Amino acid sequence: MRVGILTGGGDCPGLNPAIRGAVIRGLGYGWEMVGFEEGWKGWLEGDTTPLTYQIVEDIVRKGGTILGSSRTNPYKKEETARQAEAQFENLGIDALIAIGGDDTLGVANKLFKAGKKTVGVPKTMDNDLSCTDYTFGFDSAVQVCIDDIDRLHDTALSHRRCIVVEVMGRAAGWVALYAGICGNADWILIPERQPTEADLSAMVDHLLERRKQGFKHNIVVVSEGVKLPGHENKEVKRDGFGHEILKDLGVARALEDYIEAETKARGNRIETKSVALGHVVRGGSPSPFDRMLGTRVGVKAADMVKNGEFGMMAALRGLDMVSVPLDEAVGTNKQVSGDWFDLLDAFQR
Repeated sequence: MRVGILTGGGDCPGLNPAIRGAVIRGLGYGWEMVGFEEGWKGWLEGDTTPLTYQIVEDIVRKGGTILGSSRTNPYKKEETARQAEAQFENLGIDALIAIGGDDTLGVANKLFKAGKKTVGVPKTMDNDLSCTDYTFGFDSAVQVCIDDIDRLHDTALSHRRCIVVEVMGRAAGWVALYAGICGNADWILIPERQPTEADLSAMVDHLLERRKQGFKHNIVVVSEGVKLPGHENKEVKRDGFGHEILKDLGVARALEDYIEAETKARGNRIETKSVALGHVVRGGSPSPFDRMLGTRVGVKAADMVKNGEFGMMAALRGLDMVSVPLDEAVGTNKQVSGDWFDLLDAFQR
């Protein structure tokens, strides 16, 4: 049996452990394991690399993905969609394990509906994929954010400043919530609660009240997907899957300007700076949690191929690995809600 593996979308820590888990399990079943370079781009171009014990032996500790990645969308055009479907026969691939987020798994689901044997492995630093409790990459990303926020506390205190920290989170605020609370932020803004003018005014009230209480600096954490009042319809570039390229929105810089101007208008100007923790969060060695989770979903994906569970995704439910339909996993974001809002509110009253 010849089984392919690819990684698509943004990179994150945990991809290599997932590749390793799937390859070691697959080789144990006696299969030939084949990697495709740069995600769906490599799939369309037939750009393959053999995956052996020697190649994956030591990648569990390494960040990124040895296979490379891209944001290529085969279903953007009819011609490439048909080509993607034909590649199974053209390349002699019996089954394909696709490792990625909503977009990558969405393509895998479309291929399955076209009669192809695909299995999904969830990957996203945002932790916003439905049907799984956690995705690898999230734990490592939060740790990097907290490390950086800890450092920013020091410089903010030294200069009596407010620093706005922008973190990953297109449609869900999990990274901001975890990093903000664990990093002792004064205020946290997430996409699930798009701020109104009244919300921003309450934030400034809170920051100024902290100063009155004797605290000499502030940290504000904001998800990249937050849109400030008046910025909702701002034109920005989009990627191959139609998503806004969020760095062009510049939410942290906009908040920096707002906080400094508003505090000045109230007679107590707070010097404010902003930092966007962009691609630095994607790199680095995966945390132990992400190494184990990546390994487990990789092994589970190979088991799903062995058992003929196609059109399914490996998922973590509680402490157990389960398989769930790709149809249920893609297209709907897992967002902050319920008790998580209560937790958030407890720290910014």
